[in-house]
Amino acid sequence: MSRTGNEPFVDHLDRWAGHRSDTSGVTADGAAWLASAGAYPRSTLALWRERPDAPLVLPCGTVFDAVNVPAIFGRRMLDRLWDEGPGSGPVAVHRGRMLLFAAPGTAHRLPWLLEWEEWGCRGREAGCKEGIPPLLCHGNGDAVTLPALSDDTLRVRPASRWLVAPDTRHPWLPGPEVMLWAAVRAARAAVRISIFPPSDQDAKVYDVSRRR
Repeated sequence: MSRTGNEPFVDHLDRWAGHRSDTSGVTADGAAWLASAGAYPRSTLALWRERPDAPLVLPCGTVFDAVNVPAIFGRRMLDRLWDEGPGSGPVAVHRGRMLLFAAPGTAHRLPWLLEWEEWGCRGREAGCKEGIPPLLCHGNGDAVTLPALSDDTLRVRPASRWLVAPDTRHPWLPGPEVMLWAAVRAARAAVRISIFPPSDQDAKVYDVSRRR
């Protein structure tokens, strides 16, 4: 996989996310859960066994939705979810953006909630300084490209990889209200950071057992 101009940010994201077993690859149970999103789970699993280093394309809307955000803003959302909230579901980085797995139905309801709370397009048009960047919500009828099941064979950290890899057949997934909560607090945190830059940029490790 060729590298892009995102290497400095990718390296920073590595330090922030930390290095733990569930970020390096998907477990067997996690793979089974991902495969259940497709029409032919057994065939999908057989293909993955042959090519665990191949990227995945999976449909949304039944097993999961995905909220697609700019990577830096996604980092702030994860900070809020893990430091102040219930944690997150699986999370991936792909081509400079972050994909946060969410409960089915989130893609339909989250944009409506953002508009209702005036954090959506109308809020940005009105000049809201604490704006949330456009969130791409993938739901029923959409598909997303995800990292390979494992990147253990690669010598460099790829730009497409798991930050919180699926590790169970029944992962907890945040709903639209939780995603709204995290996005609003991330936007407010961005304003505070711009005024008072944090002095500690050490890596973070998320305790996935805490959310279950």
